[in-house]
Amino acid sequence: MTSIQPDQVRRVGVVGAGVIGGGWALHYLRMGLDVDVYDPAPAARPDLLRMREAIWPLMERIGLAAGASPDRLVIHDDLAAAVSGADVVQENAPENASIKREVLADIDAATSPEVVIASSTSGFAMTLLQTDCVHPGRCVVGHPFNPPYLIPLVEVVGGEQTDPAAVNWLTAFYAAVGKRPLKLDRELPGFVGNRLQEAMWREALHMVAAGEATVEEIDESIAYGPGLRWALMGPCLTFHLAGGPQGMAHMLDHFGAALLEPWTRLTAPPLTAELRQRMIDGCEREAAGRSVADLEKLRDDFLAELLPLIDRFSAAQPVPEAAQPMPDCQR
Repeated sequence: MTSIQPDQVRRVGVVGAGVIGGGWALHYLRMGLDVDVYDPAPAARPDLLRMREAIWPLMERIGLAAGASPDRLVIHDDLAAAVSGADVVQENAPENASIKREVLADIDAATSPEVVIASSTSGFAMTLLQTDCVHPGRCVVGHPFNPPYLIPLVEVVGGEQTDPAAVNWLTAFYAAVGKRPLKLDRELPGFVGNRLQEAMWREALHMVAAGEATVEEIDESIAYGPGLRWALMGPCLTFHLAGGPQGMAHMLDHFGAALLEPWTRLTAPPLTAELRQRMIDGCEREAAGRSVADLEKLRDDFLAELLPLIDRFSAAQPVPEAAQPMPDCQR
């Protein structure tokens, strides 16, 4: 495995510069790294430059690591040029298994065998994606949450052919650049965060399809209800508190019978034209004339102020060693 220490990385290769890839590029620039990007889409270069211009003031506001500069971004016309000199590579190809397999194989062929390759896949198992690589042992899932330049969590898990040392190295690297890595013990479809998000998403679609709740009611119920608690504690610890002094034990004993109530439907509803339009109309009503760019700025400004508050109140909670907050700049 790579001889460079995780906290000594100086150059990152980013393949794919869409919403996620561009977000990773901005995060790494903020961490004071050199970032080489490749994306074959004709619009990728101007889109990424616009993204950098729009978001860099926010990066400055929340704190830059030593040496951080937007000028450390280089956009290449060739994949090999973007990754051949990288200390680590972050792949962000479209969420299509065959495309990702091909892109990972191309990165594998263009980089030194000891360089760790991280995939931002949001659901595919690395066992599936690494099959065409000559050196599959250095391929690891590094699944972020949008936007990567603000949301700390990144899920880390290897495949059947992944060297455990690569998983440990990537976990330490993410911690060194200000992320909160969640190293999973095993592969599972959709990982952890997306599995939980999808369960709620399916239930929301069912309620809209059945006329039981509107898009606005669903969003408000979470944004001003459980979502406020989850920002600090998550669903399990939240329910532990709901059990009073006896905690989760009382919660399960007292409310366990309610689990048998037919409230939820975990299978996805048919995405009919009517349901599709209801979801679109509801989101447009909530947006109230604001563009996606307007809402993204609102979200980012909110998160920039929320994250220090979470850090402040989570200081009393145990933090896994690999997820210690960065010392040199604040989220």
